[in-house]
Formats: sequence, C-alpha cells, structure tokens
Amino acid sequence: MGKEFEIVREFEVDAAPEQVWDALTTGTAGWLWPMEYEPREGGAAPAGGVVTDWDPPHRLAARGEWPEAATGQSLNRLDQLIEPREGGRAWVRWVHSGIFVDDWDNQYDAAARHTDFYLHTLVQYLTRFQGRPVTHSGVQGPEASRARGSFEAVVRALGLGAGVSAGDETRVDLPGTGPADVVVDYRDELFVGLRTGDAMYRFFGRDAFGAPVAVVVHQFAADAAETQKATQRAWQGWLDRLYS
Repeated sequence: MGKEFEIVREFEVDAAPEQVWDALTTGTAGWLWPMEYEPREGGAAPAGGVVTDWDPPHRLAARGEWPEAATGQSLNRLDQLIEPREGGRAWVRWVHSGIFVDDWDNQYDAAARHTDFYLHTLVQYLTRFQGRPVTHSGVQGPEASRARGSFEAVVRALGLGAGVSAGDETRVDLPGTGPADVVVDYRDELFVGLRTGDAMYRFFGRDAFGAPVAVVVHQFAADAAETQKATQRAWQGWLDRLYS
C-alpha cells in the first residue's frame, strides 16, 4: 500500500516570471532534462502525465497516475506557482507530491535531495545561461557504481579535495574537453555542480539511494549539438573506467 508525500520549496530568482515560465516549459534541457508539455489544460505532460493547470506565466501543474504500479510510484504531481517581485524578479513555489508505493523513507530522501539540486541548477540556468542554445547529455555508471559510498570515487577523480567548497574556483580535467577552470557552484556529500562559461556539469551520488552514479552535462555552446555524442561517449568512458 502506498503512502503520500509532499516536497515544497519556495525561492526568489533574478529573472522575470516569463523567463521562469520558459525555463519550466520549453527550456528544461538547460537545467533538468528535455521535456515537452502540450500547451493547454488537458494536454499531454511528460512521462504520460496530463497538464492540469496552464496559465502562463503564473501557474503550471501536471499529474501522472500509474495505479497498477507494484513498486516505485503510483501518483506524481507537480505544481509550480510564479509571481512577480520588485526589480523584475520572480518568486517561485514548487510543490512535488504523490504516492510512493514502497521504500518510502529512501524514496522521499532521494526526491527531496534531487529537488534541491535541480532547483539550484534552475537558478544557475536562469541567471547565467537562459536564452542560449542548449544541449543535454546524460550518462550513468556501471552496476558497480550502485555500491553505497562509491560516489567518493567521482569526487577524487575530479580532484575535489576536502578543502574545495561551493563557491570556490579550481581546475578540473574534463573528459572530452581537457583541463578547464571551473566554479564549484554546488557541493555536498551526494551532489557536485561545476560551472564553466559555456556549460554546467552535474554529478549525482545516487549510490546513496541504490541507483548508479550519474553525470549530466548542460552545454550552452552554439556547436554543442554537433559534439553531443562525443560528449556522452567521453563521460561514459570516464565512468566505466572509474568503476572497472
């Protein structure tokens, strides 16, 4: 039998409501993963869901149901409210709710931690990259990367010692790119975010939740689409070697 959950986050961002709306609807590749919404109430939403509210640029809500799900999740709802603030800023209320069918504590912790990382990346996108062409690449580690504690291998391979914190600048050898100056824009024990002038690199310690470690690259260079497959191969090879 499932149990309901709700994750609520509120934040302000230095972007207009229209820019936030675009990021949530047509610009998801820049901070999450590519998704499409049919722009109307009752239209198609990602993962087989349905748009329940479509009021640009103020409210977007969608709902998906999988009543026969034996594991995982049987109901998923996203409700995003956007309001204008002084100085051209926007206030956002993000509510993710639904029903987890099993392993509730682990699933809730995973969803809450991922939400914080994704919304941080959304703010980075809105304030630094919005409006630029974007290419999304994502890979995950082999089965060995599921082992709890295996994310530390990623941190070591990136050269991020204990003294490197969020906000620091450092130099990292990026697969497929080579040595690059980066800003560590996010860091805790499970997630790392690196930013350059034309890309964001996101590292996910999903081993803590029984899933493989993952890497996502958001590229904002004009020619990124041409090199997307090479980017994915480079990072997949890096992860495979790391956990071989």
